[in-house]
Amino acid sequence: MQQKIIILDFGSQTTQLIGRRVRELDTFCEILPYNKFPVGDDSVIGVILSGSPFSVHDPEAFKVDLSQFVGKVPVLGICYGSQYISYANGGKVEKTNTREYGRAHLETVDTQNPLFKGFDQHSQVWMSHGDTITAIPDGYECIASTADVKYAAFYNSSPTGGAQEGASVFAVQFHPEVFHTVQGSLLLKNFVVDICGSKQDWSAASFVDTTVAELREQIGNDRVILGLSGGVDSSVAAVLLNKAIGDRLTCIFVDHGMLRKNEFTQVMEDYKVLGLNVIGVDASKKFFGDLAGVTDPEQKRKIIGRDFIEVFNEEAKKIVNSQSSDSKCKWLAQGTIYPDRIESLNITGKVIKSHHNVGGLPKEMNLQLCEPLKWLFKDEVRRVGRQMGMPEHLITRHPFPGPGLAVRILGDITPEKVRVLQDADDIYIRGLRDYKVKLSGEEARRVLAAGVPAAMQDGEIEVSLYDQIWQAGAVLLSTVRSVGVMGDERTYENPVALRAVTSTDAMTADWAHLPYDFMAKVSNEIINKVKGVNRVCYDISSKPPSTIEWE
Repeated sequence: MQQKIIILDFGSQTTQLIGRRVRELDTFCEILPYNKFPVGDDSVIGVILSGSPFSVHDPEAFKVDLSQFVGKVPVLGICYGSQYISYANGGKVEKTNTREYGRAHLETVDTQNPLFKGFDQHSQVWMSHGDTITAIPDGYECIASTADVKYAAFYNSSPTGGAQEGASVFAVQFHPEVFHTVQGSLLLKNFVVDICGSKQDWSAASFVDTTVAELREQIGNDRVILGLSGGVDSSVAAVLLNKAIGDRLTCIFVDHGMLRKNEFTQVMEDYKVLGLNVIGVDASKKFFGDLAGVTDPEQKRKIIGRDFIEVFNEEAKKIVNSQSSDSKCKWLAQGTIYPDRIESLNITGKVIKSHHNVGGLPKEMNLQLCEPLKWLFKDEVRRVGRQMGMPEHLITRHPFPGPGLAVRILGDITPEKVRVLQDADDIYIRGLRDYKVKLSGEEARRVLAAGVPAAMQDGEIEVSLYDQIWQAGAVLLSTVRSVGVMGDERTYENPVALRAVTSTDAMTADWAHLPYDFMAKVSNEIINKVKGVNRVCYDISSKPPSTIEWE
């Protein structure tokens, strides 16, 4: 039975980061809504309660029945999770007039406590909360404090009076999952491995072996159709399925006309090298026709998702109708990954944005859904790809939206606007790949944790700007025109905005601080070489409050 940590999500922006940190410890975890704890699941070895945008005193605050797991397995409350543990057990949580946000240092820490084993006495942590715990419940003891937060951490070794051995409750008001908490990974390791007893048997290699065996059992002699996008997720899913069932997998790669420059041809060549059976479909005329005059971002996404299904369905029917009696096509495979599922529907049940590869399966296709990567984060998908020997340039590709450049063009979509953006984007992305930077310290740790292959030498690594950042792309502001001067003549053309962010899971992102000389070079090249553009801007907004994509 696969051991797992359950992370109960109370709405924090960093819940996925907790999950990624646990996975980095070679331990499987599952993120569930705060009220969906799997009672009776014997594979659960520990529970983590996330932060939340709410105060425990808010009428709409999320609350959970702690008795479902307290005293049965070890529990760790983070930020709101710690405050809720105190609040629910008779402690005192008080509203403050100021928000405690940013770096802090532990003034006192009980390094004899198993949660803080190996900690430095003045370790840096990251606070982000509005309320403060002013009294902890009976039976709990303080194990860490900062200059401003007395109960930075507390615990109870026997929370129910007769709890099974090792089922302690720990609570921290800071966020161990973020990089700014310097020894946060150590704290999580102490909890997951030493306290919960993880065997640390979750890895890329074990995932490949287990998933291939499960796919063979699940699919049997049936055939599978998979919709390729050219991105990392669907490509890794295709190689994984090919490893499991070979030529009984047929891939369909639909070109909606809004891919990056020359991407359709290049990706088809890559798939040929990988030995995949791929049908390429140029459906750009249909997509452009249906998008004509449409300016609403969500409507664009829905049209592209609908058209993709229609084109895919038409090709799939050809495959289904040509199947043999002994091997029927019964499965539709998708490269859906864990963040897609979480972001498409949050814990309140509200759709954040549409993902055309989550749901929307036409009933008339009569195919069952197969999602071999549905439990993986993006960096884990890349590790699985490397484990299977996929080319590095495919594995390190930035995430690219399913609707393509359609959500990077403000206003309506035309082939000419796509041409302009493709040219500008191509200059930008090639520039990021060619420009090398040296990183050290926290930044180097972040890049290496994301799976970028780089060797540390004298405390530094050298990577391209492309590998340093999570995602980049150009945006055509086609609803805006600006005045310029080129060749002593007045121009009135569109601006292009460049976007580059650093992230670990795309749920939160910071704008990347690109070198000025790089930005100057790329800006000049775009303006001089791309007809229709006379101004280049750089987007310096982070997520939240902005999203990574403009639409």
